[in-house]
Amino acid sequence: MILFPAIDLKDGCCVRLLRGDLNRATIFNVKPEEQARDFANQGFEWLHLVDLNGAVEGASVNSEAVSAVLKATDLPVQLGGGIRTRAALDRWMDSGVQRVVIGTAALADPDFALKACEEYPGRIVIAIDSRNGHVSVEGWTKDSHVRALDLALKFEHSGAASILYTDINRDGAMVGVNVEATVDLAFAVTTPVIASGGVSSIQDLIELKSNEKVGLEGVICGRALYDGRIDPEKALGIFKDET
Repeated sequence: MILFPAIDLKDGCCVRLLRGDLNRATIFNVKPEEQARDFANQGFEWLHLVDLNGAVEGASVNSEAVSAVLKATDLPVQLGGGIRTRAALDRWMDSGVQRVVIGTAALADPDFALKACEEYPGRIVIAIDSRNGHVSVEGWTKDSHVRALDLALKFEHSGAASILYTDINRDGAMVGVNVEATVDLAFAVTTPVIASGGVSSIQDLIELKSNEKVGLEGVICGRALYDGRIDPEKALGIFKDET
């Protein structure tokens, strides 16, 4: 499994939000490229970047910060947030981003998302952000009546690299990841699933690792890494079976 450290970008800074609320942001580093180098030095093998402003506004806002991260490290980058057009998709793919995360457009413009999966096989991640079992979009500011599982099933055999499943109610709240819902989704689809939202302890990682065989590819970890609740070396050891 892959442990993805999260670099969430707001107004050019590396921040963490509470339950996706842009007004409840804690700044952890004003230079995201330095944070990226720190994660690389700690032994992480991927970076997960999110343009939080872009997710709300529907277009890339923190482009300079993303570009700085791409230049700062050779780690493969998974990027999401406001990527809803073919031009934006191609731009980031051509800029060196290994995977692009498509969230809002997966629900609002499934033809675009499915075409992206077809043309960039293994390089598109479908983000399903769930609040009380239903999909939320546009930076979690709007809820839909579509069930998370129903949206996931639309992308079966599409060529998507994975499904990124986030329980919004737990994100940044340090209350533990929703293992049950994540495992249920992974069991129901053939596409690998990445867990996200609420990871707060080593125990969360151990529990997710124990369910790897149902189709879990990895987990996003944010605040718990920044505030020291999770030790990077120990966490990476768990996912490498060095427990």
